[in-house]
Amino acid sequence: MERPGDDNDDDRTVPLLEPTHGNKQENEDAEEEEIGSLGRRLLEENKKLWVVAGPSICARFSTFGVTVVSQAFIGHIGATELAAYAIVSTVLMRFSCGILLGMASALETLCGQSYGAKQYHMLGIYLQRSWIVLFICAILLTPIYLFTTPLLIALGQDPKISAMAGFISLWYIPVMMSYVWGFTLQMYLQAQSKNMIVTYLALLNLGLHLFLSWLLTVKFHLGLAGVLGSMVIAYWIPILGQLAFVFFGGCPQTWTGFSSAAFTDLGAIIKLSLSSGVMLCVELWYNTILVLLTGYMKNAEIALDALSICLNINGWEMMISLGFLAATGVRVANELGAGSARRAKFSIFNVVTTSFLIGCVLFVIFLICRGSLAYIFTESKAVADAVADLSPLLAFSILLNSVQPVLSGVAVGSGWQSLVAKVNVTSYYLIGIPIGAILGYVLGFEVKGIWIGMLLGTLVQTLVLLFITFRTDWDKQVEIARERLNRWYMDENGRQRNSRENP
Repeated sequence: MERPGDDNDDDRTVPLLEPTHGNKQENEDAEEEEIGSLGRRLLEENKKLWVVAGPSICARFSTFGVTVVSQAFIGHIGATELAAYAIVSTVLMRFSCGILLGMASALETLCGQSYGAKQYHMLGIYLQRSWIVLFICAILLTPIYLFTTPLLIALGQDPKISAMAGFISLWYIPVMMSYVWGFTLQMYLQAQSKNMIVTYLALLNLGLHLFLSWLLTVKFHLGLAGVLGSMVIAYWIPILGQLAFVFFGGCPQTWTGFSSAAFTDLGAIIKLSLSSGVMLCVELWYNTILVLLTGYMKNAEIALDALSICLNINGWEMMISLGFLAATGVRVANELGAGSARRAKFSIFNVVTTSFLIGCVLFVIFLICRGSLAYIFTESKAVADAVADLSPLLAFSILLNSVQPVLSGVAVGSGWQSLVAKVNVTSYYLIGIPIGAILGYVLGFEVKGIWIGMLLGTLVQTLVLLFITFRTDWDKQVEIARERLNRWYMDENGRQRNSRENP
């Protein structure tokens, strides 16, 4: 339920959170009077949005740029190396990234809502709990990287490409481990709107990776090992910088040092993390299935190379959408934690509209450019022609991606991960992939058929999430957020109290 005067940060709810009573209409009228005109509301909301979205988009562009720079250098080493890199980066890394990022999104929900409720010290405790859960998960994922070659061969992939992928995957083990700290630190910082430090480090590191890749491959002729070695360095330097920022005074309100409280309530954190993991996993693995199905086709090397380039171009646009996903999660979580259903709804409307307009512009640009961008990644005319043929589907993917991740951000901010996981499984795996397989293999449309089917699955998921979002009772969501925060609240001495106790 909403409270009059919510726009004043000093008057926001503090732990423990008490339900509000009184006339709802009076509360809404008072809040409306404070907020003012629609233009002013939009201006205020966009300031809050871009404080998180701007740095988040820049950081994701820079981080994704590390992958693209690596692919550009590897693409000029050889076609087999490029195809193997496509499988590892798109299949294996998307698999582990989906699990770790999904599980880390539980931290995004908890940190965002706790910060909105001024339970500041709880952010540091939630961060440490996520480190424990994600590190154990990363250890369990390591054998996949150790046995990549036999796994891919067992799945029917080309033996030559599988052998090269096995070599590349070993270099990706430290990259995967970096995600444990990278994902969690970014979510912890952006919940406080302190993610500019992430941007600075990521931009600096992208330039360093570009220089090191050129130095090690062109000057020192280290080939594939040179590119991959530079990539490992590129992933770890920002993490060390972020840890230094947090540990040495960058977050005095939310980081009070290591605490034994991090080892309590792990069962509840694991449960929410698993729901979050399933929600994002099935989403991020969707393109992985596209790559795997492509690998079974005739002339798989050219098809994989073309598809890899398309997915990387699509990935650039996805960095914008993921930046909005992060910002949406933070804005919705902050407002639910602060007890404002009205501002939570308004933030959703604003970010969906903004992201969709950007997607429309990019849709037109990529339709015009078509396959000309392929020559950044390859010298093969056959691969470039294949990319040009797939460009219309790429443009429609970009348009859908401008809305769908934002709706996932609403789910993260609200704590709906379990519900959205069911929607994703139904839309993607019971609708999208079966239709794609029929179009691709039975009707002979090959890669284009598979992609069309998967686009239909994404469209269904987007429409369902839109329906859920606009039919939601946001006052009830405020109460759910309050109950969750009170249930897991601990005071600064590590003592746990329930919602029936007085603060």
